[in-house]
Amino acid sequence: MKYKFASALLWLLHLLPFRVMQWIAIPLGSLLFFIFGRRRKVGLTNLKLCFPEWSPARRRTVLRQHFIAMTSTLLGYSILLHASKNRLRRLIHIEGFEHFTAVQDRPIIMLVPHFLGLDYGGMGYIMDHKGSSMYAEQRGVFHEISLKIRSRYNDPVLIKRTDGIRSIVRSLKSKLPFYYLPDQDMGPQQSIFAPFFGVSTATLPMLGKLAEMTNAVVIPVITTIAKGHVVSRYYPAWENFPSGDMLADTTRMNQFIEDIAREHPSQYYWLHRRFKTRPEGEASVY
Repeated sequence: MKYKFASALLWLLHLLPFRVMQWIAIPLGSLLFFIFGRRRKVGLTNLKLCFPEWSPARRRTVLRQHFIAMTSTLLGYSILLHASKNRLRRLIHIEGFEHFTAVQDRPIIMLVPHFLGLDYGGMGYIMDHKGSSMYAEQRGVFHEISLKIRSRYNDPVLIKRTDGIRSIVRSLKSKLPFYYLPDQDMGPQQSIFAPFFGVSTATLPMLGKLAEMTNAVVIPVITTIAKGHVVSRYYPAWENFPSGDMLADTTRMNQFIEDIAREHPSQYYWLHRRFKTRPEGEASVY
């Protein structure tokens, strides 16, 4: 019942152009910036660690822009849930897809860091292609909406995070490209410490492992929010990866994410406690 009610509201919302949603997001996102003090504190802490050279005023400005961009992204989920393929293609501009087609005879890991447009990039891909991805349980009705969006087209294989690595390996070996989100703190048992913005950061080392186990190539996919549309950009397949050195491979991944976050600082997901797990003896940064 809750899903039907939420879906109906989103159907009404999806009638608005995305550019109008972005206008609405300016006051609404600014309000959320002030309301959600706990998340604001997390975001400002992350930005201070990653951009110590910035002034506090600049970090607050970027985080406010982040809340605004995130709000427009959430409003736009109504389009992902209800819009036709023609409208979705007008909304999601895909660039560099030739990098994907150049290696499509191999297993492909699509490296998708947590930039705000990642679900838009997933929709841009899955509308016309087969694939798989991993998901975590969400709270409330948003979980149902998220799964509905991700499964609208081409019957993708959706793997629970708790299912572990075997399902991912099986998917890759069957030549289903895997849409992989690797950059959140999953705790000390699953992670190794690798530099990210110069900070020793608990990071999943699975990208290199998966590539080695399945002979897969890595294609980064970054989706960012622009005025009135989103841009899903495919990057060239990584060469000499994996290297056989787990730390070097994980560091390379973190460095790539850092480089893109510096290009689009308001669009990386700063509200996650990315530096929660600390090396032994270090105090919490939060």
